[in-house]
Amino acid sequence: MVLGRRCGQALLWLCVLSCAFATPAFAQQTPAPDDDDDAKVQPAEPDYHLINLPSTLRLPVRGMNFGLTHRFNGNLRNGSFGHQLDNLFGLDQGATMSLEFRYGVAKHVQAIVLRTNLDKNIEFSGKWDPIRQGPGRPLSISAIVSVEGSNNFRERYSPAVGAVVAHTVKERLAVYATPVWVHGTAAEAGFDQDTFFVGLAARARIGVSTYVVGEVTPRFNGYAPGDPEYGFGIEKRVGGHAFQLNFSNAFTATYGQIARGGFPTTLYLGFNLARKFF
Repeated sequence: MVLGRRCGQALLWLCVLSCAFATPAFAQQTPAPDDDDDAKVQPAEPDYHLINLPSTLRLPVRGMNFGLTHRFNGNLRNGSFGHQLDNLFGLDQGATMSLEFRYGVAKHVQAIVLRTNLDKNIEFSGKWDPIRQGPGRPLSISAIVSVEGSNNFRERYSPAVGAVVAHTVKERLAVYATPVWVHGTAAEAGFDQDTFFVGLAARARIGVSTYVVGEVTPRFNGYAPGDPEYGFGIEKRVGGHAFQLNFSNAFTATYGQIARGGFPTTLYLGFNLARKFF
């Protein structure tokens, strides 16, 4: 608990200090090179998430992004087609939701806060995007640090640290590997154990602004109940908006929830919405 509180306080102080130094007085006064323009549209990487896993997309200084995830609680693998139709394919059985806000506090640095109604979990995280794929650089790399707590950040704190490694092919395909270590993933079960997972994901552009996306998150060490989280979907980018219709085996939103995996024999209909403000 003490570790979680200290991690949360450290992240909040980092956000405050970064915001202070991101004011116009300290901002870069000359235009950024075209290949280092964080506001430039990346055709193969339209959003800051795949389905639940993060991407390497950068956020400009003082830029903002708002995201919403929505997972209907009806299990599409339970019952006949008639039963699913009666429940409007899960829409009549409530939903698990999360809201996320991210802010560009400094060059290539994002501060993120997320809240989900699953366990009333709140997650504070930071993302640093030091390397973008380009001439002589075959990969984009981001670093992630976070801490989350259930019951509105009052208990069961789980810090996490990880990275996102991505490679794009001709603005049509992006593939990702996301190794993450999460502390305290078994706290709800009443014992002390961590989890190490590697998320694997891909996004393919099948039109000017239409994409198909998929991900799976096998656990390689530590606490690993249930099945690995997975999901697939189709999405559309319209200007600064992104809309995704997806199917997944879990209600995950935070790194701790991803680490605990999905449910056997389940499939949930859902969607993601995102809006950029820059």
